[in-house]
Amino acid sequence: MPGAYISPSILSGDFADLANDCQRILDLGADWLHVDIMDGHFVPNLTLGPPIVKSLRDHIPKGKAFLDCHLMVSNPLQWVPDMAAAGADQYTFHYEAAVEKTDEVIASIKEHGMKAGITIKPGTPVEVLDPYFSKVDLVLIMTVEPGFGGQKFMPEMMSKVKYIRERYPELNIEVDGGLTADNIDVATQAGANCIVAGTGVYKAESPRDAIVVLRNSVLKQQGKL
Repeated sequence: MPGAYISPSILSGDFADLANDCQRILDLGADWLHVDIMDGHFVPNLTLGPPIVKSLRDHIPKGKAFLDCHLMVSNPLQWVPDMAAAGADQYTFHYEAAVEKTDEVIASIKEHGMKAGITIKPGTPVEVLDPYFSKVDLVLIMTVEPGFGGQKFMPEMMSKVKYIRERYPELNIEVDGGLTADNIDVATQAGANCIVAGTGVYKAESPRDAIVVLRNSVLKQQGKL
């Protein structure tokens, strides 16, 4: 049975004091740090890149923080070496950006010592990933349109999570977009065990309590609570 991993999106963090802010979130109970990397082309927004990942890694060494990196970029193969050199632990790329090179991207990620994740936009049918479920470490189901934080959770995406969990009970399945204490049970009942939350954690009255609620929902569904 896969573990329960809460991965707050640092896109909601304090960029003027990012390393300390990330350490604060880890100290409050986060398991991973979710790093959203956007190129302004695959999605209409421009955010972090390898230099910031490297700076973060320099402040928080491997073993002290798992950098869960989500690449919303047009050429995911291009950025594999740079992200590995920067210290990323997991590299999740979009199937839509690598339709003809999906196997090549997965192989390159693993060759560079990172865990491989694959993801799809809400409009992409989950069945396109059938050839890759057994080749990756994680599948990310987007529960909003990628590119911006603060969007509303799309519960209709949970059918994709169920589809994967029924076929791959041990696979890490991540959900990202609009997750809060109010809707987390819908996601975990479908089978999600890795939870990305930006505003749901950072803007909560108590980020520590928000992380506990998210994790406990996963654990309850797994029969561990």
